[in-house]
Amino acid sequence: MRLFEYEAKQLFKENDIPVTEGILCTSPAEVRNAVNDLDGRGVLKVQILSGGRGKAGGIKVVESPDEAEDVAEDLFEAKIKGYPVEKILVDPVLNIRREYYLGVTIDRAKYKIVVIGSQTGGVDIEEFAKKNPKKVFKESFEIDEDMYSFEAYGIGLQMKFRKDKLKKLASIILGLHRAFKRYDCKLAEINPLVETEEGDLIAADARMSVYSDALFRQPELMEMDVEKRHEEGEMTPREKEARENGIPYLDLDGNIGMFPGGAGFGIMGNDFINYYGGKPANFMDSGGGPSPEKLAKMLELLDENPNVKAIFGARFGGISHCDDFAKGVIKFLKDHGLSKPMVMRMTGNNWEEGVRLFDEAKKESPELFERIEAHGIETPIEDIARRAVEMAKEAE
Repeated sequence: MRLFEYEAKQLFKENDIPVTEGILCTSPAEVRNAVNDLDGRGVLKVQILSGGRGKAGGIKVVESPDEAEDVAEDLFEAKIKGYPVEKILVDPVLNIRREYYLGVTIDRAKYKIVVIGSQTGGVDIEEFAKKNPKKVFKESFEIDEDMYSFEAYGIGLQMKFRKDKLKKLASIILGLHRAFKRYDCKLAEINPLVETEEGDLIAADARMSVYSDALFRQPELMEMDVEKRHEEGEMTPREKEARENGIPYLDLDGNIGMFPGGAGFGIMGNDFINYYGGKPANFMDSGGGPSPEKLAKMLELLDENPNVKAIFGARFGGISHCDDFAKGVIKFLKDHGLSKPMVMRMTGNNWEEGVRLFDEAKKESPELFERIEAHGIETPIEDIARRAVEMAKEAE
């Protein structure tokens, strides 16, 4: 789960990492006052849970309070990388001499913590490392070990730091490594780490991503409500609603609603839809033996999503029975109806009974099931995926 820049800077500061003293604002008037307090100049940085804000127009340098208010009005009305702007961090303008990169993450191949440094900052470090491998320095550390000062100095020497500047950098490296471990991070990154004309080293930007499974031992992070976010962004209203109902759910950018029976079937279904030229509108997991109420909420989330043009359903009866699944879906259709066409397939435990129940319901209420197709094991799952893609194209 990712933190906002201002949150990451707060935690960096608690670990003795120098950061810019920005002012968090929620309105154009607050932005104006903040820039006025910063002697009339400032850097406006939208607070969204995504990288690449600068390229997307989310970071602006302003030269007066009037300009700041005008720019802020536009930013608050904009969507940056698909996210609405609700907060802007106003940072002071730094006298930049040079920019560096510093990060700590996990080397999944070696099961170690890796510290990464570069003499070039403000870049996509992964892309930069591919093109300039000799300009990126890495040191690995055991996960259960602390970093010693001499090790931090060693990284600084590789980055060509010397004397007082080396001492400052070593302190920042130690602080970043400490923060990474303290908050159960997946990534702690300073990009750029700025050297000012005055000789200071300052974290001009900050990024932190933490493991959601470790939040139970992170009260400071829980106070930030980070559990209400997903892996790399803020939750959409549908994602929040799904979580409140115990449904693992993620919005995607396609137009085919995914209504699976289990996470494995959901992943497979998403792959099939993509393979046959469609785009899933979501990922969702019903879990084993879902109740009729849970099935109803899953369908409701898809039916109310304006991006969904057709629904793909796939149920494997293992722990749960296909006939129970069919009963829950039929009850929802009779109680609420479904405005989107749906094609689904059942296999496994009691699939024949599930198909029979759908056929029977269709005879009783043909108008409700006019655009609903239910198939059994005799129909390959590939055909169901292709049919869902066709339905979505027909509905466009």
